[in-house]
Amino acid sequence: MLAGLAGVAGAVLRGFFALLRRIRHPRPIHSRGLVLTGQATWLPGAAPSGIAWIDEARAKPLEVTARLSRGVGLPDKLPDVLGLALRFHTDEGRTADVLLASTGIGFPSRFALVPRRAATGATFGSLLPYRSPRRPVLICVRSVPSRVLPADLERLRRSLQEQPWRIRLYHASPTEKWHPFADVLLRPAAEADSAELRFDPVRHPLPGSTTYPWVRRLRESSYRVAQRGTSG
Repeated sequence: MLAGLAGVAGAVLRGFFALLRRIRHPRPIHSRGLVLTGQATWLPGAAPSGIAWIDEARAKPLEVTARLSRGVGLPDKLPDVLGLALRFHTDEGRTADVLLASTGIGFPSRFALVPRRAATGATFGSLLPYRSPRRPVLICVRSVPSRVLPADLERLRRSLQEQPWRIRLYHASPTEKWHPFADVLLRPAAEADSAELRFDPVRHPLPGSTTYPWVRRLRESSYRVAQRGTSG
């Protein structure tokens, strides 16, 4: 039943993105963003998640490319669903993409989108679970420490040039508490935002995780429509 419902929802999303893409090309959502760069450092003694990529002890940081964006593209004075995309680069030349959006942090609010004016105090959650050998796993990000950040992307860029943005990654099962596992320090990248920069957790999954069939049916076709004609 879950797979059937996901298939119906996926078809609805695909149609919605196809329509929106006619109006807003090439990015139907999250059209305005700020590209960031930095490093991720794994925390010692973190609770295991069951996903090898999260649980692996790392001797040195991973390079990160990120993009903070406004989902609908509403004016900066209005709340919007914020997106945070993270790409982790490994020494083997592989990448792992994580897509997050502004959500609640508790249960069940971690499964609900929460509009925000700025990233200040926001929780960025994965919404859909990753599949590990042990259990479903969600990922979220929060600022460490809490910090007031501008909503305007240009003002935000200048603010992060003066002081990088430190965020912390957490994992959790769908109903349990969050466990920290890595810190990321982000600053503005030299490159400007571009439609060519695309993040795709289906094509670039977390090593050691798989996708539930219903999750794949829900999002894969809408990803293809949203990213058609651009590089990954």
